[in-house]
Amino acid sequence: MRSRRRPRWAIWCAGLGAVLAVVAGGAIVVTREAVRAIPEHHLLGVAASTAHASVTGAKNILLVGIDRRASARPGEPTRADSIILLHVTADHQHAYLVSLPRDSYVSIPAYGTYRGGKNKINAAFAYGSRGHTGEAALEHGFELLSLTVEKLTGITPDAGAVLDFQGFEQVLQKLGKVCMYVDEDTTSIHVGHTADGRPAAPYALNTDGTVNHKIKGVTAAFYAKGDHCFTAAEALDFVRQRDLLADHDADYGRQRHQQQFIKAVLSQVLASPARLPALLPVIGRAVTVDDGGISLEDWVFAMRGLRADKVITVKTNGGHFDSESVPGAGSVQILSPDSLALLKAVRTDRVGQFAAAHPSWVST
Repeated sequence: MRSRRRPRWAIWCAGLGAVLAVVAGGAIVVTREAVRAIPEHHLLGVAASTAHASVTGAKNILLVGIDRRASARPGEPTRADSIILLHVTADHQHAYLVSLPRDSYVSIPAYGTYRGGKNKINAAFAYGSRGHTGEAALEHGFELLSLTVEKLTGITPDAGAVLDFQGFEQVLQKLGKVCMYVDEDTTSIHVGHTADGRPAAPYALNTDGTVNHKIKGVTAAFYAKGDHCFTAAEALDFVRQRDLLADHDADYGRQRHQQQFIKAVLSQVLASPARLPALLPVIGRAVTVDDGGISLEDWVFAMRGLRADKVITVKTNGGHFDSESVPGAGSVQILSPDSLALLKAVRTDRVGQFAAAHPSWVST
């Protein structure tokens, strides 16, 4: 097990949604005791930059969303549900969220007992985590995923965070609700009810989690396009959906919804800063971070001008599918030349120019 570094508040803010705890004219004060509630690990491992850590210049933070179920067996590999590069511009005034589709077909470096090869990018977290439990599974899974992202993009992450969506249920219960705009009609494959109101699964699923068939007599939960204030259970069910989205955008839709959810939670938290110290211990059970060796004071001061409305989501492949069937890997997504150009723009701090030239790639 790698040694643990002192937890810091700043990277949670930067990592989750690029909304920092310093806003126009004042800082949110968080006690040292509350800060210690956020667990931190050496997630990046050998993937971490060997250069002296500095808060100056452009920053790239690797965010990984996982959805660990209570039914998972000890040592069972954990796959990444959502993989996002958060790019903060050199002037620290703008940020871009760039999702890497979890089915992207990439080269995964050799690691531990894994010999290396080509597979879906979310398999990297699984290969790194397999055989490990708890904190070690997160650290090893994240490290191999970081190395895979570096091999694909040339980007060495400056920091990283693992977001456990299941763990967010307690955060949402503390908040009471989370309000956000649902941008497409969404039917749940996990939550439903019978005619007499009893909870029941509306669909039978295959072993890979995809839909097999509808279960007779069960009505699925439905989230209509428009404004919603979700309960904790509803919010987590919504962000899991990819199979029955009205726009048929599958993983692209789920990634977008998870990003919108993260931003909505942070906006609601920061709207009531007095509640933040009490929320931090609960958040600590849903988030694990690696701050990249940059001090709290430097993170907060440097990112003080970054606001929620300056966080832009950019879609790889323009939000369109480029599927290919590969023996041993199944249906994979091939990143287009323009997507590779987007990742180069992340590396060279030119995402704004790329977004201006590809307006349809920007999520609204």
